[in-house]
Amino acid sequence: MRFESLGRIVIVIPTYDEVDNIAEAVARLRAAVPEADVLIVDDNSPDGTGAVADRLAAEDGQVDVLHRHGKEGLGAAYLAGFGRALQSGYDVIGEMDADGSHQPEELPQLLEALGDADLVIGSRWIPGGSIVNWSRGREAMSRGGNLYVRALLGIDVYDATSGFRVFRSQTLEKIDLATVRSAGYVFQTDLVARTLDAGLVVREVPIEFVERVRGESKMSPRVALESLRRITGWGLRHRSSRLREAVRPLRGSRP
Repeated sequence: MRFESLGRIVIVIPTYDEVDNIAEAVARLRAAVPEADVLIVDDNSPDGTGAVADRLAAEDGQVDVLHRHGKEGLGAAYLAGFGRALQSGYDVIGEMDADGSHQPEELPQLLEALGDADLVIGSRWIPGGSIVNWSRGREAMSRGGNLYVRALLGIDVYDATSGFRVFRSQTLEKIDLATVRSAGYVFQTDLVARTLDAGLVVREVPIEFVERVRGESKMSPRVALESLRRITGWGLRHRSSRLREAVRPLRGSRP
């Protein structure tokens, strides 16, 4: 196996109304990295996605399903999936969208980069990365949001909002998932910042992000603005805390 040295691998796929996409996403993922298991986390999708996920699990022993009571946000779904994966003893835990925007065939390059990293992010905004079928407005919103995150948090990551990534299990344990309160899309940025704050290594590799063909996107200008609002508040508190930490030794050294 190509990634035997990494140990047991699972990719967490959150779903809400992805009945037209989930089977293809899982099939492509299983073909791209046969040794990887799949954990589908379904938020009680009214379109029957959960039932399709159960069928996939019945047909393939490397597919599991976690059913949740309702839609509580992307971050909450991932936290539930990460908790299940950690309890199951996986060594590598990944994220991937169910809608076809993340190309499972690119997962091997993320796993290869994990050899000398603690978190690897599939990035749209580094050289070699690209997007397909996005409007100029959406591209500007994503690029601008990530520039804002870099400036506010002072992190050297170009696509902190990307949801295509792989963690070492030790990384998730060190950043204390029990204290994460980010429920929506800001969750992705939160975990990047926590990983860097813990002194761990984050790598980015270029990916091609393709706009979904079937179903409706869960992202909207309203959701994006709400995420930026939360990042602003969190980021300002983060900077204030850093400033207090820097000033404290100076105060203590006064005669």
